[in-house]
Amino acid sequence: MTPSSSPSGRPAEAEISALRKNLRNARIAAREALPAAERAARSACIEAHLDALTARLAPCRLGFCWPWRGEVDLVPWVTRWLAADPARQAALPVVREPGRPMVFLRWQPGAPMTADHHGIPVPDGDAQIAPDLILVPLNAFDGAGFRLGYGGGYFDRTLAALAPAPLTAGVAFELARADTCWPQPHDQPMDWLVTEAGWWKAGAAFSGG
Repeated sequence: MTPSSSPSGRPAEAEISALRKNLRNARIAAREALPAAERAARSACIEAHLDALTARLAPCRLGFCWPWRGEVDLVPWVTRWLAADPARQAALPVVREPGRPMVFLRWQPGAPMTADHHGIPVPDGDAQIAPDLILVPLNAFDGAGFRLGYGGGYFDRTLAALAPAPLTAGVAFELARADTCWPQPHDQPMDWLVTEAGWWKAGAAFSGG
């Protein structure tokens, strides 16, 4: 697609959704096509960078997502993070009502799980947690910390509603990086970004972490 532009140089609003959809689909396809050995190597680097970032931020209550469609699998790393300190807690986001902010339900290894309407495992319980750091999956991201999810607005809606606002760290393979995600007014940028290349403050010059 060759977008038409407004005087500001930004594509017309009618075209931005198509640009976002095409970017999302291309980066998901690239992620899903990663060979297993390469995925494992990249994931190991991401886990090392998460060790460094969480050592700096020192969260006690961590939100994360169960991997879907080839996303970075954070379950092994979160399991180790929990085991290192019994005071730590982790939680997974759950959609309770369409169009409403998600809630974070406590998760721990071996906890009973059920499936949401997408078939993604979620805790089979009611213990809610307010995370102080949320690890957010990124289908695509840009240097300013804006991201593309799956188009439902779940995270943007949730992050806008949480008070006090938690810190957020977007986590993805480097292949998700884009020049822009064409952010919308309601989009919530990440505070930090983590890939196999490093970790850094969103909006800052990339230094490799």
